[in-house]
Amino acid sequence: RGVMALPGELWSELPAEKRIFCSVLLFSWAVYLWEAFLAHRQRRVYRTTTHVPRELGQIMDSETFEKSRLYQLDKSTFSFWSGLYSEVEGTMILLCGGIPFLWNLSGQISGHAGFGPEYEIVQSLVFLLLATLFSAVTGLPWSLYNTFVIEEKHGFNQQTLGFFFKDAIKKFIVTQCILLPVTSLLLYIIKIGGDYFFIYAWLFTLVVSLVLVTIYADYIAPLFDKFIPLPEGELKQQIETMAKNIDFPLTKVYVVEGSKRSSHSNAYFYGFFKNKRIVLFDTLLEDYSALNKEPAEGEDGENEETKSKTKNKKQGCKNEEVLAVLGHELGHWKLGHTVKNIIISQMNSFLCFFLFAVLIGRKELFAAFGFYDTQPTLIGLMIIFQFIFSPYNEVLSFCLTVLSRRFEFQADAFAKELGKAKDLYSALIKLNKDNLGFPVSDWIFSMWHYSHPPLLERLQALKDAKQE
Repeated sequence: RGVMALPGELWSELPAEKRIFCSVLLFSWAVYLWEAFLAHRQRRVYRTTTHVPRELGQIMDSETFEKSRLYQLDKSTFSFWSGLYSEVEGTMILLCGGIPFLWNLSGQISGHAGFGPEYEIVQSLVFLLLATLFSAVTGLPWSLYNTFVIEEKHGFNQQTLGFFFKDAIKKFIVTQCILLPVTSLLLYIIKIGGDYFFIYAWLFTLVVSLVLVTIYADYIAPLFDKFIPLPEGELKQQIETMAKNIDFPLTKVYVVEGSKRSSHSNAYFYGFFKNKRIVLFDTLLEDYSALNKEPAEGEDGENEETKSKTKNKKQGCKNEEVLAVLGHELGHWKLGHTVKNIIISQMNSFLCFFLFAVLIGRKELFAAFGFYDTQPTLIGLMIIFQFIFSPYNEVLSFCLTVLSRRFEFQADAFAKELGKAKDLYSALIKLNKDNLGFPVSDWIFSMWHYSHPPLLERLQALKDAKQE
């Protein structure tokens, strides 16, 4: 025993910073292996379920079933390799001291611009810019492959290469325009906030998130997609009537040209208090979807930005089904799900800032990641929020997934009470078909990942009402 020390003794003899560093790496790999195990189980379902199960016979034809099986199999394989790359990259950055290296480089750059070490906020912004640039560049090949190989192969991609790059550059610039000023103000508040800085920092992030939610659809989203008011007609009248019946303070209904980038469909609402707007993707609407329209004579079906691919089969939902989908979405509002999610998110945010205030003075946390002489606030935020809180974040994420599934069932039940059970039933089948969702899933994978209940469970809950 004197010759061979036990692992526990070796561990306790390690300095605190080494124990922190090893724990962070071990936990990161434990999460990755757990995710890989779940994905492997789900891939086995995709590989072995080659025929439409009996209970799906009425819902899905074998051709769509096979298409969705192959699509999900490709997505799962891609997810495995991109996840492995991401994990290895993160590990290498930590092992090779990538974070202190980038911090020192940022100091040199800001020093050349005439800002010495006392200008910590300037150095922090340079660090952020370089880190997000690195992330964008290393993520680009994966994004290109996903869009132009997988989504293209299965008929979803509507973008040209030029549109993709223009979009990516625009996204990067808009992100920096928001991220850099917000971060500099947050760091300034933490610096001057005294003992109760965590309260001011939390209030600041609360205000920022509310402002962003308010301006997103009016000022940010239109930079990327074209929003047009839903034309006057039967659908608009029906939407307004439904909103009025449940006291939803609707001010505008928009159609967004989602078909410019993808043929996946969606709908959502946004806005505070008495100023609510509904946004429908054109791919959700059978009557408005560009994907259902034949190109006009003389058009080759492609313009400089997007490839308008004509489909043999109709995509989207009929008006009654669109109303049923909206009935579900408005159910989230009526049942207070949106407010509950905001409250949970803000309670979590406050708790994280409070714990950050408790931990920020611990030098061993900084030393664990290669910061022996300095304790920059931005690095502290990154270490504590990203690495130290990761076990807590995993548990929270799982709890929110469970809660989200519960909310989805409740919103379906609300649409059912509005008399939309039959239309929601057929809409869910159509949307599942349009988006090539695979209706069979491994139970652990589904429990851990699905924020929406599996299709069969939702249909079963609606079926009872349909038959009444």
